Amino acid sequence: MKYYKTVKEEKEVRDAQATKAVADIILKVRQEKDQALKDLSIQFDKTELEKIQVSRKDIEKAYELVDAHVVESFKKAAEQISFYAKEQLACMKPLQVQSPVAGVELGHRLIPVDRAGLYVPGGRFPLPSTALMLILPAKIAGVKEVVVCSPANKEFGTIHPATLVAMDIAGADKIYTVGGAQAVAAMAYGTETIPKVDLIAGPGNRYVTEAKRQVMGTVGIDSLAGPSEVLIAADESANPTYIAIDLLAQSEHDAFAKSILVTTDESKVEQILSEMERLAKDLPTGEAAMDSFEHNGTIIIADSMDEMAQIANEAAPEHLEVHTKDPVEYSKKLYQFGSLFIGEDAPVALGDYCSGTNHTLPTMKNARFANGVWVGTFLKTSFVQHITKEGLRNLSDTCMTMAHTEGLAAHEMSVALRMQ
Repeated sequence: MKYYKTVKEEKEVRDAQATKAVADIILKVRQEKDQALKDLSIQFDKTELEKIQVSRKDIEKAYELVDAHVVESFKKAAEQISFYAKEQLACMKPLQVQSPVAGVELGHRLIPVDRAGLYVPGGRFPLPSTALMLILPAKIAGVKEVVVCSPANKEFGTIHPATLVAMDIAGADKIYTVGGAQAVAAMAYGTETIPKVDLIAGPGNRYVTEAKRQVMGTVGIDSLAGPSEVLIAADESANPTYIAIDLLAQSEHDAFAKSILVTTDESKVEQILSEMERLAKDLPTGEAAMDSFEHNGTIIIADSMDEMAQIANEAAPEHLEVHTKDPVEYSKKLYQFGSLFIGEDAPVALGDYCSGTNHTLPTMKNARFANGVWVGTFLKTSFVQHITKEGLRNLSDTCMTMAHTEGLAAHEMSVALRMQ
């Protein structure tokens, strides 16, 4: 293995300044509630909010501002995302089973959280796809109330119409024009307008991520996301143009995005880099993408197919593309990833928008132990036991002996009294 290209400089995604800034925002929201949200909207979003909650009238107006073909695309994507989420839910079953010990019945129940708070970023462009990816699994899981926060768009003075339409198609119960760390704080602690939630999910910038870190425990969170990532594993059969555009597609996210190419064929690397430059010239995001790749892109030459798989598994990337002769067979060697894209005709873009799998995924090697947002994110697996007198008798000696060993006399007596 050798590095053909390395990262110029690792960018810090968490620092003392961000930690303090977020702590100050959270405190302000807890103390001043709605007024804090309005003040912070002026400060950060350059928008003066007349109201925080989006009305039905606002949503209907948004439909008028979005092209009908775009709306239809959202609906088709929603169908795919819903299909996948429903199939995932079907794999999860409540449990009720008779223990080998007579009189003891064990099980679990799948219980959705009462209220989920979802964060849909704004940024340079609207992100209606994220609205679909977050809201649909929550609704399909059976969450009683799904509330969504997203920052105001300066042009419209409220959430971007395309994002509002996607939120409505997905079935959001309540929508609020609030962005950044203050949105996380509002959902965690509540304000006069925004209710407290049980779980917060959704991606965001480093301030949103830091806010999720600081409120974790007060509410549940899905994950702590870092910069978006792709790793492309390619052999000599790979199409250089496809690899080039997929590296650009990842790099255009932002200045922190990480694009990694691992290949067994060094001879194609220069062609891939040339294709990136050629394609970037025709992209409005091309210059920014090339700059991001220049600073954060990595190219690794693997000595063998097995080594390439080992490198990919150690990286545990958010997105993992497989461009090899037999991608289905080769993908069996891969087991550390947020989402896997098998074959040259499966670009990450399809997963980002409409194949059906979720695009809110673990980053920063968290795929070693975590998964992306799915219906299970919004479900608790809560344990159940039903024990009869016979079951109590059969377990009593074991229980009392262990309680006595641990010095918990009331535990021991709680069984002993029942045995009298």
